[in-house]
Amino acid sequence: MKKLCLTALAAMALVACSDNKEEESAAADAVRGVTDTEIRLGGMHDLSGVFAAFSSPAVQVANDMFAEVNAQGGIHGRKIRYIVEDHAYQVPKATQAINKLVSRDEVFAMVMSLGTPHNLAAFPIMDRNSVPSILPLALSKPMEEQGDFRYRYVFGPSYYDGVLKGVNKLVEQDGIENLCVMYIPSDFGEEVNQAATDAAASNAALTLVESSSHRPDESDFTGTLARLRDAGCELVAVALPVRPIITVVATAKQMGWDDVKFIVSQAGFHSAVAAAPGGVTEGLYGVASWEDIVSRMQHVPETQAWADEYKEKYGETPSGGAVLGRVGAMVTINALRNAGPDLTTESFLDAMESLKFTDVVTGVDTQMSTTNHRAGDGIVLSRVKDGIWRPVAEME
Repeated sequence: MKKLCLTALAAMALVACSDNKEEESAAADAVRGVTDTEIRLGGMHDLSGVFAAFSSPAVQVANDMFAEVNAQGGIHGRKIRYIVEDHAYQVPKATQAINKLVSRDEVFAMVMSLGTPHNLAAFPIMDRNSVPSILPLALSKPMEEQGDFRYRYVFGPSYYDGVLKGVNKLVEQDGIENLCVMYIPSDFGEEVNQAATDAAASNAALTLVESSSHRPDESDFTGTLARLRDAGCELVAVALPVRPIITVVATAKQMGWDDVKFIVSQAGFHSAVAAAPGGVTEGLYGVASWEDIVSRMQHVPETQAWADEYKEKYGETPSGGAVLGRVGAMVTINALRNAGPDLTTESFLDAMESLKFTDVVTGVDTQMSTTNHRAGDGIVLSRVKDGIWRPVAEME
């Protein structure tokens, strides 16, 4: 009897060991955010703060494109679920959001999260869990440079590169000698301020005469603009949210300050800025990685067709935020598809680094590689004319 009991116990132990090994093997094979039927993606967005004009349409368009893919059976049988958290452009809320998305939702990748300081706060948590950053709605240099480069993918050149080249172009073109900056004291704003500082430092004929810091929600710029005018500013680089940009340019015109030029970074390159009521932003310069969608729809039939569909659904013309949503979703969908049915983080990153496609609607030509993680690599200088951003120069 004793021998039988020992034999039974040994058999149970073998079964238990076998079960444990199978569970361990399954756990080793599991990929965070990926099941047989679903791929979970995360996004931290500003849906209720000063940059909602970018996040809201980007999320709308991305969700539309993910829904279309899901309706066709998903990607290799898996449907995309895009889990979005609103941080209202507040870093503490972004920290809460990334902890939820990574720890509780266990997302596979973060896609199009908005805000430089918000992404920087999220990177350590993402990196500890091997979560890639895919095309954040932020173009500061750290979005590419901070952390493991293999896990960082962006829309295009940085704010620094865009503003530096835009300023240099206007200085050369118009003989500008006095440069000024208006910026918010964030990583984004500081990068634009640094670009202006370096533009002046590298050109003996150019002087940075004023640099003015502002709250993101500031609305009265009369005093600042009077000071900049008295300082003799000829070109002002502006790194503010969408609404304050409009207010700044409109206030300058109301003051009769007509001989000054303003330039905004990619964060100000929005159709709403160009189409501000009363033409108050007429003449404003902006830099971006591609031609504005409203300008493009006037000469590309496919762009016009997409814009018509968008307007029918949402009651308005697509903006720069909608373009970002389209490009971000296309990049993600194509990479997931190219990664194959056995999706892992490594297979996805390999697919990202070999991604090559052109979107005729937006004009974005994506040619990624192991050394180039940008969806677009150009810099276009545009100027507002008749309420539309019109390209005036392409800069290498």
